[in-house]
Amino acid sequence: MVWNGVFSRCAVALVAVMAFGGVAIEAAEVARYDNYRLYRVTPQSEEQLRAVAAMEQASDSLIFLETARKVGDRFDIVVAPHKLADFTETLEADYIPHQVIDENVQNAFDQERTRITNKRAKGTFDWSDYHTLEEIHAWLDKLASEHSEVELLDAGRSHQNRTLKGVKLSYGEGRPGVFIEGGIHAREWISPATVTYILNELVNSEDAQVRALAEKFDWYVFPSVNPDGYAYTFQVNRLWRKTRKPYGPFCYGADPNRNWDFHWAEQGTSNNACADTYAGPQAFSEVETRSLSAFVEKLRGKLGAYIAFHSYSQLLLFPYGHTGEHSPNHKDLNEIAEATVKSLAKRYGTQYKYGNVYDAIYPASGSSVDWSYGAQDVKIAYTYELRPDSDAWNGFVLPPNQIVPTGEETLDSLVTLLEESSARGYYDAKN
Repeated sequence: MVWNGVFSRCAVALVAVMAFGGVAIEAAEVARYDNYRLYRVTPQSEEQLRAVAAMEQASDSLIFLETARKVGDRFDIVVAPHKLADFTETLEADYIPHQVIDENVQNAFDQERTRITNKRAKGTFDWSDYHTLEEIHAWLDKLASEHSEVELLDAGRSHQNRTLKGVKLSYGEGRPGVFIEGGIHAREWISPATVTYILNELVNSEDAQVRALAEKFDWYVFPSVNPDGYAYTFQVNRLWRKTRKPYGPFCYGADPNRNWDFHWAEQGTSNNACADTYAGPQAFSEVETRSLSAFVEKLRGKLGAYIAFHSYSQLLLFPYGHTGEHSPNHKDLNEIAEATVKSLAKRYGTQYKYGNVYDAIYPASGSSVDWSYGAQDVKIAYTYELRPDSDAWNGFVLPPNQIVPTGEETLDSLVTLLEESSARGYYDAKN
């Protein structure tokens, strides 16, 4: 999701980048969060809201997982052990309500790592657990080798020379295009998992509605468009969000979903290179966003929809993020979203909210979906914020038994989203 979190882990060992087999390998100690506590802080006045928000810029020992937008909303903040006394003293001095949600956030990460390590020994690719970048890429290779309608795509290389690998799924010429983007924020593991689940169903499902959907469009599917960051969450730091390009001696990466050249750095971004929402020194400073945008530009006039998958909060969002001014087809986007979230809820009762980014969450500019809408004229542009809902704190470690249900309900909703937009004529001239 698009949190305004500060994440500078100077306590982590310095990273040495070495060339090995054409892919950069980062040699670093694994970042641990032993005895880091998670606090839920709920300001009850504008003064308290400002006081907590100011902490975000004041210390690199606080990780903001959720940022309050108004009085009564909550902040979820991970606090380093050495900062606990100062943090609680500040809250108590200002009478700011707070509670401890988790005494040791590392426990969840340890359990996840052990489970995935044991699962990997079986060597199977399914949706009973999360997969590494290498496993996802190998599965895409296998899918292309076994299905003539699947073509491997290479949108370029990352900063550390990993492939931005995707596939095109097409059952014939002259179909409008749908672009599916996953994993732009590294720690949101349910995103690549959901994208690969949907792709597998589009290829293999025998359900009549899914087959009709699969064959109506040309699909451009990229499960992990921030490959360096995603690999880093498996190898070093589970809470990493950004790319891995160095900015100074201790700060790495820019937020790849704030780096696109559409109202870049106007709203909801940071100019602090250590911040989670650092927009980069300029638009498209990150080779990943620059390369992916160049690929999308080649499809100009063909793409009818651009859909990005994030987590978490159970939201369906659409442009704009840089302004509260509504987009020209806001009414259609809103009505399509309403039908889509109703469809999503039918299977498991999962409740989503929907709306334009600026109003539904908070101001946030320079995103891929806003860029596709505003710069590439793709008028069906949505961002999913997947399970769990906003009351959860541990959405980044969503239990693996929720992967398939998340994929199922999201595919249900995607059928509705594309049917509703098709009925409004959005793909008539796309081929």
